[in-house]
Amino acid sequence: MEEQEYRNTYHTVNKRRCVYEKAINSRRCSCSRCHRFNLADREGVACMSATGNALCTEFLDTLRGKARFSLHLTQTDRPLPHAKEIKVQTGGLLGLQELFYPDKANSTHAENIIGLLDMAIQRYERLQNLPYDIIVQSVVSFEGRGKRQRS
Repeated sequence: MEEQEYRNTYHTVNKRRCVYEKAINSRRCSCSRCHRFNLADREGVACMSATGNALCTEFLDTLRGKARFSLHLTQTDRPLPHAKEIKVQTGGLLGLQELFYPDKANSTHAENIIGLLDMAIQRYERLQNLPYDIIVQSVVSFEGRGKRQRS
């Protein structure tokens, strides 16, 4: 399947793409509102909730902006390189999880993304009120998987 044909089919099949698709596909995060599917030999993740998708998008966009300096980025209006996107997505969610569950400080998996964001809204009223300085520390300290050795 050609790449453009794949992308067209992907957008037809997946009407509401999960913004945390990379983190979910890396098996570091999960969400009760996601729907995983296979297309050709690839995995995709759809969001089953329009309001949840908007909430996730708001948090991720805000987090990218707050982490910009720490990630040595000058602009956040264009897509981040894959490794930095994984760092923002997974590190940010792990940091958010640690705010509510200090006992999971060393966890490598963020449970139920939408549940964490719902808790954030309940405790802080708005996503803008979150302590992003603490969350960004988790983004900076997050280590993705290492490079594989080629034989």
